[in-house]
Amino acid sequence: MRSLTIFTATGLLSVLSVCGIFAQQGNRPPAGPPPKLTKIKDNLYQVENQAANLDDLGAYGGNLTIYLTDQGVILVDSKFDRNHEDVVSKIKSLTDKPVKYLILTHNHGDHAGGAAKLEAEGAQVIISSEDRENLVKAPNQRWLPALAYSGHAELFLGGKHVELLEARGHTRGDTIVYFPAERVVCAGDLVTLPWDSIPLIVNYGDGGNWTDWGHSINRLLAMDWDVLIPGHGPAINKQQLSELYGRMDQVIDRFRQLNREKKTQEEITQTLIKEFHWGTGPAAGVIPGMMAELR
Repeated sequence: MRSLTIFTATGLLSVLSVCGIFAQQGNRPPAGPPPKLTKIKDNLYQVENQAANLDDLGAYGGNLTIYLTDQGVILVDSKFDRNHEDVVSKIKSLTDKPVKYLILTHNHGDHAGGAAKLEAEGAQVIISSEDRENLVKAPNQRWLPALAYSGHAELFLGGKHVELLEARGHTRGDTIVYFPAERVVCAGDLVTLPWDSIPLIVNYGDGGNWTDWGHSINRLLAMDWDVLIPGHGPAINKQQLSELYGRMDQVIDRFRQLNREKKTQEEITQTLIKEFHWGTGPAAGVIPGMMAELR
């Protein structure tokens, strides 16, 4: 028997992230070997790209988490739809049980693109209400999840317990997925690594912002866990998250200072690149929105 309990809580310029761009293009050639399967804890695995860079992100999407139970599999994220066969192959290498639930950390194609195919094979897809709305507004949308939650939800399957916590930062409705028995948390693109290859960004077009991103990271740091699986890059511990947060917080503080000094976008960008090695690639597209938010 499986059960799902839902608890409801009350609660510029559109910038396309690199994830959204890749999702629309859908034709970037594979940059390296297929993603690898990494054991995090008993019954819990991460599917991560072998090279944590933008080329592999464009080919293979974001991280995916596999949680095994006696009654079926719980997935966190689905990569691009073109990665579906590889995802299914990796699951079958671990268990013959079907995928019962797919939890989406947010709506971007490198994390949610394979959801429709998994649903067609029997998985129940879950996303936050806010990020479902982001999917509704997306151009040429041909599929939407049937189930959404607001604030907080709990999932029970095969004697296992998973918590879903709605946050805001990368998008307006990011989902933090918490496995309390294993002391593991999945953060989606609230956390991305490595700094120089896949920089932390927010997606203003999908309702993200840095102020709430900071609140969400502090919420993560207050939770009880040992291992965090980010949206991109290898798993990290709490000290590493604290250091990453501190580094981005310095960028944000410096940005505010430069913005209040009426520096131009180019001046701000070059200063951030020089002082923090942040502001190129996907981060460059976020800077106009930051000039509006961080005053």
